[in-house]
Amino acid sequence: MTKSKTIVYAVLLAVLFMLAFVSVLSTKRGALAQGEPTNQTIFIPLVVHNETPTPTLTPRPTETPTLPASPSPTKTPGTTLTPTPTETDEPAPVATQRRVNAPFFVGDVVFEQMAIFWFGYLSETSNYADVRVGYNQSGLTVYIAVFDRHLWYDESPTSETLTDWDAVTLLLDTNPNASVLTTSSHRFVAQLSGGVSPDHRTSYRGGGGDWQGAALNFETLPGWRGESLNNNIGTDRGWALKFTIPFSTLGLNAPPPTGNEWRLALQLHDRDDRNASPLPVQFWPESMQRDRPATWGRLRFGLPIYSPPAVASAGETVVRRPTQNHTSVPDADVGSAITNQCPGDDSHIWSEWANRNYGSAPDFNIQNQSDIADWPCFAKYYVTFPLDTVPLNKVIISATLTLHQFGNAGDANQAQPSWIQVLTAAEDWQENTITWNNAPLAWENVTGRWVDPVRAPINWPGAPRTWDVTYAVAAAYQDNQPVRLILYEADSAYHSGKYFVSSDTGDWNSEGRPTLRIMWGNR
Repeated sequence: MTKSKTIVYAVLLAVLFMLAFVSVLSTKRGALAQGEPTNQTIFIPLVVHNETPTPTLTPRPTETPTLPASPSPTKTPGTTLTPTPTETDEPAPVATQRRVNAPFFVGDVVFEQMAIFWFGYLSETSNYADVRVGYNQSGLTVYIAVFDRHLWYDESPTSETLTDWDAVTLLLDTNPNASVLTTSSHRFVAQLSGGVSPDHRTSYRGGGGDWQGAALNFETLPGWRGESLNNNIGTDRGWALKFTIPFSTLGLNAPPPTGNEWRLALQLHDRDDRNASPLPVQFWPESMQRDRPATWGRLRFGLPIYSPPAVASAGETVVRRPTQNHTSVPDADVGSAITNQCPGDDSHIWSEWANRNYGSAPDFNIQNQSDIADWPCFAKYYVTFPLDTVPLNKVIISATLTLHQFGNAGDANQAQPSWIQVLTAAEDWQENTITWNNAPLAWENVTGRWVDPVRAPINWPGAPRTWDVTYAVAAAYQDNQPVRLILYEADSAYHSGKYFVSSDTGDWNSEGRPTLRIMWGNR
């Protein structure tokens, strides 16, 4: 073969390789997983970026929900299904148990602005889940994204064995004071499947202190990402399940008034082989018992609001790590830190990824998206601000968190805005040992804001991004505790990661360190 012919063949082979690569990439970035399963399917909710991004905090109208003639759930003492006033200037009550504050949306529930929380432990034989919650005029939406190495479902299920495979149990009680199962208690079970299938879901209502089968109206939408379902050749990445529950199913003809609370809990079921036994169940909250609503977490309708008392400002306290080697304001990235961006090695992502510590890194990433295959790109940020420099017996008027952004995932034409949420943690953690797996769960979500991509060139200390965290700081100050914050997002788009300066940055960039600014007044 002549040299010129060799070059031509090499070029043709290169072109064919690139076309094959684009084809594979297109398959991996596929469409909504409905109907028959195919390799590398993906579930991405059909979400349009919200141009008026702040979710409406107060449902309209707020008339009293009424119970239908049949069936007629019995209200137990203490239930809060009766009307409450529209949003007032009173602050939301501080959570006494893990709580999700669900945002209300006019029209469709916006995926990327749903309240997010998480639970589980990630390894080759145990799963982790991100959970998103939101509601609108017609009902409640709960979305669970599961990191799972092997995906198994029952092709011929029975309602009794749904939880022997990859499945989710969603528990709701419209009576926040419930201690035993009554008709206000609801249990929804859905198993992963290759497509939408009523055979892969069932429901129950409480009665006589136990669960009774009930044909409740709700919808589920499954999706998955991996090599193939019901096959352990290779490894998968995970699956997703969306619950849509009309308020009418729960005995209401309108959303609960803002501020109402229900009971909420989740169980994550797992199976990694057809002939193996089900693996241990993961729970949220961690001490929940399925048949005891008093052990479940809280679901509050509407985001928390803090309205300070009408007092004049008497002083200001600024909290920031003073030098690089100081120990105050500990912070850490967990998951896909900037030095651990989207690794693809199976051994690493299932055995090491969730157990690595990045507490001394000078920067951090916050990232999430709806493609469950890309969970090795996801990252949360933890930071603790001591409040001991705020004088005693003061009133918190306002508090703002400022982070300085210097970059984002993707180039200038790819990077997307992100709704970055602030949540609180109730437990202490250590900067040099915190990981994805041992980091505290969220106590409650408190606020959020849009963060746009930054464009080059970057002027240090970076672009300031500010969140109002008055509610969280006031609660921590009242309890004589530091304020422990977590930042995460419920994003949908690819290239949604945002890069910020950490407390461990060099002293040359001290202004870029995370900063808490507190305005206080006299009682």
